[in-house]
Amino acid sequence: METRIFHGDLTVTEIAKALYANFNRNNLRAQIFGSDKKATVQIASLNKPISGGPTALSVNLEQVEDGVAIQIGKQSWLGVAASLGITALTTLKNPWSLIGRLDDIAVDIESIQLSDQVWEVIEESAQIAGATYELSERLRRQVCSYCGAANPIGEPTCIACGAPSGKDQLYTCTNCGFVIHKSETICPNCGNKII
Repeated sequence: METRIFHGDLTVTEIAKALYANFNRNNLRAQIFGSDKKATVQIASLNKPISGGPTALSVNLEQVEDGVAIQIGKQSWLGVAASLGITALTTLKNPWSLIGRLDDIAVDIESIQLSDQVWEVIEESAQIAGATYELSERLRRQVCSYCGAANPIGEPTCIACGAPSGKDQLYTCTNCGFVIHKSETICPNCGNKII
């Protein structure tokens, strides 16, 4: 499962409503379960889709101290693979049958791209709310491990006692928004190399 954290003034409810509005249409249905602090949005094809094979995807949303953590589960799309397989077999038998399956192929391709479409909706909602992968102003403080004073992120020494603050520095992964320490070279959440 892929997890991303958006920092800023963003709520679980805003993202859940945006996903519902974008994916409760056509061949798909969306459902929201949970509360304002933790919710799951399930996106799946209709029980008897008009065309294409069945698919399903879960999006877990959780309010964290500085924004929202979002985790998208693995997409279940065996029905899509089966539908594409049927198209291939019928085309081998009768190439003209491909014309009758064009709608199924289009829906199957859209279903395969479902998780990418979900991330696009989430990114757009975050952008509208002003949320990013960077720490918000509320968390742009570090606590000195010697005297306990709050210091702005990036200060090389404590503004109160002058102690070095190198290892106490916090940053976020530019790929997923996970909070990391300056000494880390690879994000423990997504495996992205930190520059």
